Amino acid sequence: MDGLRQTENPWRYLVIEGNIGAGKTTLATMLSQHFSSKLVLEQFSDNPFLPGFYKDRKKYAFPLELSFLAERYQQLKDELGKPDLFQQGIVADYFVLKSLIFAQITLDQPEFELFGRLFKIIRDSLPLPDKLIYLHSDRERLLQNIRHRGRPYEQEIQEDYLQNIQSGYFELLRSLKNLPVALVDVSKIDFVAHNADFERMLRLVHLPLSPGMHYFDSDRLMEV
Repeated sequence: MDGLRQTENPWRYLVIEGNIGAGKTTLATMLSQHFSSKLVLEQFSDNPFLPGFYKDRKKYAFPLELSFLAERYQQLKDELGKPDLFQQGIVADYFVLKSLIFAQITLDQPEFELFGRLFKIIRDSLPLPDKLIYLHSDRERLLQNIRHRGRPYEQEIQEDYLQNIQSGYFELLRSLKNLPVALVDVSKIDFVAHNADFERMLRLVHLPLSPGMHYFDSDRLMEV
């Protein structure tokens, strides 16, 4: 266990992803503190279209997705363009490809096709992470976490919307053949309340993985 308490980064650029309420921001923050790494968090709380989107998706979907894409691209371009940060290490709580997942769910076909063309222009200018950890949780726990953190504009989120997001992520993760991806079922663990669970996540971060998707349920995570 002592080896996990050192702060040498086993990666230069690590991404934590997951559905709404999965705990990706919390874990990314904890890892950045443990490794003394640069933390890159998605900026969404001040997005002027987000509250309206949860009330009228049709009206606000396109400007919302475009604004998110622009903000994600600009933030990652700024942060990942600093060579010194790669020596320090970077941990982010989102992957830019998530823009396609949410756009496909919220936009109609002509809007999505236009969005896709814009996305392809910027996609290749951003580096891939060294490893992506996806936090999977059942929808009941996601809704519980969403209610607990109490963001007013999220309280109307429905299970079917979370299911569509989850399906989109699974499809994306399976397509990432050149990137090591760890899909971790966190439905039965709590890396905030239980230090042993966080230690297991640290071991997973250190674990060498070949490109492609690797699945870890609670039993396999115990063995990491």
